[in-house]
Amino acid sequence: MKSLDDDKGEEIVSIPLAGKSSIADYMVIASGRSSRQVGAMAQKLAERIKKEFGRPVRIEGLPVADWVLIDADDVIVHLFRPEVRSFYNLERMWAFGDEPSTGSA
Repeated sequence: MKSLDDDKGEEIVSIPLAGKSSIADYMVIASGRSSRQVGAMAQKLAERIKKEFGRPVRIEGLPVADWVLIDADDVIVHLFRPEVRSFYNLERMWAFGDEPSTGSA
């Protein structure tokens, strides 16, 4: 989340998935103002995860970058342009009545 905040990501939320899904422990969702920003945030985050945790990540959605998915095993990150994020509304789908946590920590 800090990497996304550093890159001026907007509306960054983290949704705990424990007990809801076996795909990951957390889902992080953020927006970028443009496809270019979304793509840059995704590439930088993938590089940071590889450098700091020694694990490669899988990225889908480049080079269009309207919606980029980063699979880092225990954390799934979705980066959107605002219009695309609003259309899919993943926070509502995955929160199941829980409030997603927000912040820049």
